[in-house]
Amino acid sequence: MHDHAHRIEAGENRRLLAVSLAITASVFVVQVVGALLTGSLALLADAAHMLTDAAALLIALLASIVAARPADDRRTYGYQRAEVLGALLNGLVLVGLSVWIAIEAIGRLSAPEQTQVSGGWMLAVAIIGLAANAVAAWLLRHAQKRSMNVRGAYLEVLGDLLGSAAVIVAALVILLTGWTRADSIASLLIAAFIVPRAIGLLWEVFSVLSEAAPQGTEVADIRDHLLRAPGVRDVHDVHVWQLTRGAPVFTAHVVVQQEVIDRGGTAALLTSLQDCLADHFDVEHSTFQFEGVGHEDRHVAHG
Repeated sequence: MHDHAHRIEAGENRRLLAVSLAITASVFVVQVVGALLTGSLALLADAAHMLTDAAALLIALLASIVAARPADDRRTYGYQRAEVLGALLNGLVLVGLSVWIAIEAIGRLSAPEQTQVSGGWMLAVAIIGLAANAVAAWLLRHAQKRSMNVRGAYLEVLGDLLGSAAVIVAALVILLTGWTRADSIASLLIAAFIVPRAIGLLWEVFSVLSEAAPQGTEVADIRDHLLRAPGVRDVHDVHVWQLTRGAPVFTAHVVVQQEVIDRGGTAALLTSLQDCLADHFDVEHSTFQFEGVGHEDRHVAHG
């Protein structure tokens, strides 16, 4: 049942990614044409960011398709880590983009007399970009909570929405005052929008690849919860990590009281412990090794 629900959820994520990709790619073309016609660096920066949005959505879509492939004898956990690699690529692209925007904007600020910007067309194209990003962000708002891969694409769309808003403000300033430096300042703001999101996404990727416990997961709390289960005497060698966002994995050695083993109650205890993790800690994939009293002395306790 859980696997079926996961497949439905993954299919819905792919549909949303595909729709968002079509919207983003279309607006990218409009923004590039608008940037060439108006001479706006901010609009071109927003178009470049829109391109990375499209690339992020494409990568996320492809990674989601790859991640849906079933496990095999070589990749026993399947291909869910493909989502993490997609998020890693997104984060690196974001960093490179922000550096390029900042360098170009500083160059224009140092030579404002060479900057000619058409505020009217700049405003019109920026409004189209804002509307498109708002729609894409709305489509992905729920799916990004369940998938790191979708979250990477969502963060790019959200950042580009803010970037479009900055371009609109700059266009209004140019129309009202003729101060073309507003275009370069808006470009720097777009770069500033990108950097924190890129760092946050890369840090989350590093956390997953280093097999750290998921954020908000307290291993001690899980261990104490399992110790309160009837028939459990000790819990050690506890490990918690995640394959990707929303896919935590748990393993532990559980010392079982002898009377539970004698009466054949280990199957019921296993079901109870797995249900406990699923209900209280949202861990669907858990593995327990049951041990009799005294057997734990043969192991070095890590958890």
